[in-house]
Amino acid sequence: MNNRPFRAVLLAAAACGLVVAGPAVPTSQAEAQGTVATISAADKAQGAKAHPQLLSEFGGAVSGSQATYVEGIGKTIAMQSGLGNARSDFTVTLLNSPVNNAFAIPGGYVYVTRQLVALMNNEAELAGVLGHEVGHVAARHSQKRESAATRNSILGVLGSVLAGAVLGNSALGQLGQKIFSTGSQLLTLKYSRGQETEADSLGVTYLRRAGYDPHAMGTVLRSLAQQTALDARLTGSADKVPEWASTHPDPASRVTAALALAGPSTRGMANRETFLTRVDGLTYGDDPKQGVVDGRKFIHPAFRMSFQAPQGFYLVNGTRSVSISGQSGKGELATAAYSGNLDAYVRTVFAGLSEQQRLAPDAVRTTTVNGIPAAYGVARANTGDGARDIVVFAYAWSPSQAFHFTTISAAGQAGAFDPMFSSMRRITIGEAGAVRARRLMVVTVKKGDSLQSLAGKMAYEDSPLDRFLVLNGLDTTSKLVPGTRVKLIVY
Repeated sequence: MNNRPFRAVLLAAAACGLVVAGPAVPTSQAEAQGTVATISAADKAQGAKAHPQLLSEFGGAVSGSQATYVEGIGKTIAMQSGLGNARSDFTVTLLNSPVNNAFAIPGGYVYVTRQLVALMNNEAELAGVLGHEVGHVAARHSQKRESAATRNSILGVLGSVLAGAVLGNSALGQLGQKIFSTGSQLLTLKYSRGQETEADSLGVTYLRRAGYDPHAMGTVLRSLAQQTALDARLTGSADKVPEWASTHPDPASRVTAALALAGPSTRGMANRETFLTRVDGLTYGDDPKQGVVDGRKFIHPAFRMSFQAPQGFYLVNGTRSVSISGQSGKGELATAAYSGNLDAYVRTVFAGLSEQQRLAPDAVRTTTVNGIPAAYGVARANTGDGARDIVVFAYAWSPSQAFHFTTISAAGQAGAFDPMFSSMRRITIGEAGAVRARRLMVVTVKKGDSLQSLAGKMAYEDSPLDRFLVLNGLDTTSKLVPGTRVKLIVY
């Protein structure tokens, strides 16, 4: 959540997902049939229109040597696709986002988040991820979707993954799509099994053409599967949908398929040492400019704001909002236009929550929370799965800025969020100044170092060993060799 007003952004309908599914095929159907697309003038125009919106949605572009390196690898692998005649035909962006994701859109635009890059362990993995995304575009998968939205507009809204997957049913998903339509959620296409298989084949083909080890697709998926499992365990929530899993579901089941697709040969470069050198120092996790999640606590130094999720809930910070999820309900912190009237603000938020049914509170009540003027209202929504209570709880942060929680829970269970509403407070200048960014640091293993000793240097109090192992693609039986290099997360 950054320090600009939140707004719903329509993500590119052509955003592509790295998914390995279905039986391996020896070659791409697109290439075999001669149907690999080239970048048309219309594609370029649509991509150029979507690009600034995507940058805004995903925290902007990272600049500097790390971004230059990622851009170079992305252009190299994209050139293997035949989509463009020159490297300049492609725009490759390293996104300032703490979610694990990568995607591409027609027009030669390719994206990967810094968080996903930090999870990788060599250059071939980076090339493999980007190659798969380019493969979806080369095979014109977005144009082949049956949805009218994808046929007619690259900026068509296809539905909120969090609303549909986390809320867990279509009725609440329809209601939740409005509640959870801001920037912390990813809107995405869902490709068919055959399209995913074709993109896998293209990605592996591009790796081979560029001289990379084609097994990198499988190894990066393995790291992703381990990260997904770790995220779920750390939050203590079985219903957590990690960022990557939202748009690239169940990576664990596809590791074997990806390795089989690459074949038995281990020839090809990995460029591990170059990769580690070039990504050293990359920001990891939340950017303090967008606020930081620390367990159940959220703190935003620019807004000088802090609140805490209830016991049993977890937080996911996005560019435009913070989502709150647990077994007994879901919520979001966001902002909207504020005229200075909290009563009107609360009613306006309610009015925008659902197109299917009119939602309005029976009354808007005023209160004060830790010295902050506040107002709240409750409405009951009827869904196919029963009645649900919707709460909007707003705070007048300044004469021209207000923030609000929107929560949804089973009828009669809205009180689960009361501790969170009461925890909202202004932090001191000292507290704001103490918020630090984490970063990736590459270190050389020395004689006497162990998995445990290096994990002890991680900037986390919870599960540092597990985090260290997943970050480096290791397990508890791995042996560290002096002189080799590994990644740490430090302040």
